Formats: sequence, structure tokens, C-alpha cells
Amino acid sequence: MTEEAIDGGTAAEDLEAQGDAAADYIEALLDICDLDGDIEIEVRNGRPYVSVTAEEPAALELLSRVETVNALQDLARLAVQSKTGAFSRLILDIGGSREARRKDLAALVDRAIDRIEGGATQAELPPMSSYERKIVHDAVADRGFSSHSVGEASERHTVITRA
Repeated sequence: MTEEAIDGGTAAEDLEAQGDAAADYIEALLDICDLDGDIEIEVRNGRPYVSVTAEEPAALELLSRVETVNALQDLARLAVQSKTGAFSRLILDIGGSREARRKDLAALVDRAIDRIEGGATQAELPPMSSYERKIVHDAVADRGFSSHSVGEASERHTVITRA
């Protein structure tokens, strides 16, 4: 994508507009659910990043489950596309769900590497999103091992091997 977007704005402005559209959608959802939450919008690594926090973390407990966050992220992306006409690579974080998932993925990588160190030639992880696979690839590289993704669509997963 060039710096100048189709509508004459910059790429950064487009990402901010996507974040605003997603935040509007999530805010309406929180209102419907009668939940209080603070919404923060950022641009990180070329993606809009929308975070929802609450003074009472338990208020967001149900919404912060991995499957729920992924589903709401997909819906927010559709809302962005409907409002802006652009496909969005938006990341949604509810109640610290992304950091919690990062920790879960690091533990998954640790167990897989333990299997390889125990004699396995490779370890296959379950299917996950491209965002999660990126986190896994980074964690694997940090441990001095190699990884690559295989499979198609919802079956795409990571395979870890010795470097």
C-alpha cells in the first residue's frame, strides 16, 4: 500500500479510521450488554489495535475468553469493512486477553520443545490464527528452534523442529 490511500488520506489515517469504526462497534456491544469498559485505540505494527479494559476486570471475564475475543474481532473487522470499505487486520484485546493468550502459547511452545528435546523429530501445534502463529514463530525462534506453518485455512498450524 502506498503512503497515500485511495481516499486521499494517509495509511496511518486509514488505520486510525479502522480503529475508530471498530471501537464504535465494540462500544455499542458493551452498551447492549450493559457492561462498563474503557476503549483505547492504537496503531501497532501496521494494524489497528483496540483494547477494552474495566475497573472491575471480572466485568469483562466472559468477553475475554479466547474464542469470544476471536469471534468479536471477526465481527469488528466486518463492521470496519462495512463502514470504511477496507479489509482490516484489526487486533482486539479484551481484559488483557492477548497477554493471557501469549502466555498460553509460550507454555504450548515450551511443551512442544520439551517433546523435541526428548527425542521427537518435530512437534505439531493445533490450528490457530495467523496472529497466534506469528507469536508462536517468535517464541520458537527465541528458544533457538525452527518453525513453519502448514495446512490451509482453518487447519493451518505450526510445526516446530530443531534449527
